[in-house]
Amino acid sequence: MRVLITGGYGCIGAWVVRKLIDRGLDEIWVYDLAYQPRRLALLLDQTELARVRHIDGDVTDLDRLVGVLREYRVERILHLAALQVPFCQADPVAGARVNVVGTITVFEAVRRLMPQLKQVVYASSVAVYGPQERYADRPVPEHVPLLPATLYGGYKVCNELNARVYWQDHGIASVGLRPWAVYGVGRDQGLTSGPTKAIKAAAVGRSYRVGYGGWQALQYAGDVAELFVRFLLAELQGAAVYNLRGSVVTMDQFLEVLTRLEPRARELISYEPVQLAIAYDLDDRALCTALPDFAYTPLEVGVRETFERFRALHAAGRLSLEDLDR
Repeated sequence: MRVLITGGYGCIGAWVVRKLIDRGLDEIWVYDLAYQPRRLALLLDQTELARVRHIDGDVTDLDRLVGVLREYRVERILHLAALQVPFCQADPVAGARVNVVGTITVFEAVRRLMPQLKQVVYASSVAVYGPQERYADRPVPEHVPLLPATLYGGYKVCNELNARVYWQDHGIASVGLRPWAVYGVGRDQGLTSGPTKAIKAAAVGRSYRVGYGGWQALQYAGDVAELFVRFLLAELQGAAVYNLRGSVVTMDQFLEVLTRLEPRARELISYEPVQLAIAYDLDDRALCTALPDFAYTPLEVGVRETFERFRALHAAGRLSLEDLDR
């Protein structure tokens, strides 16, 4: 199966490529502005890395994307390209261009190439929700009023609504996933990257202060990638959107897990006592119904695997610490 990933050099994209290679797929294209395989290189060896093909392209350039999809006879597309919360706050016009126009471009490219392509799997976000206290139902299901507190969240709401219209008007099926705080090797930027940076800092003996505290839903990057891959390879119907749940814990509970791995984390890691204004107690029963055999990685296991991988990369001189200084 021929797969193209927009924004495939991000954390989730790198883990998706890892999962696809593990399944034996060797026709994988990453469509991005520039060749930036540093996160892929944390998960793949050189032979595997050479199997991933890069294509220069802007996700908002419809003619270019259509031409690429046609030329390489792509059968499945995973749309991950996006600017994250801080970048959208700094430049709202650029944020809308990439996050909204880019997503419309992907759907429109698929429409023009039907039946070669007929479905889209894309990244939405829990940023579509408002603060936990705005919702009476707990856990919070998918179909409640969406009350985003950021431009990024507003862009994601727009994408979910447009996905429904493309199903209604053109029969293009889609699945959008709403991750919360994704953690794992390769997660080095974004509003909720703090837990991963804390694990990295503890692994190398550095101090680090996470920019928020309170409750969160932590989701292992390998799990999130597995979900994207499952839907990417499936035959879809409708325009579905699914919550992800993972491990719903306080920052203190997360740090307790990390401290059991590295006792020095108690002194090295701190956090701002600020609750992010995003609902964290989310209902994932719809996801569990769609994929009944899927199981989340326990927090202790995911944190340990991430910690040990960071420590091994550091020992090999392959781990950048630049994100800990930002």
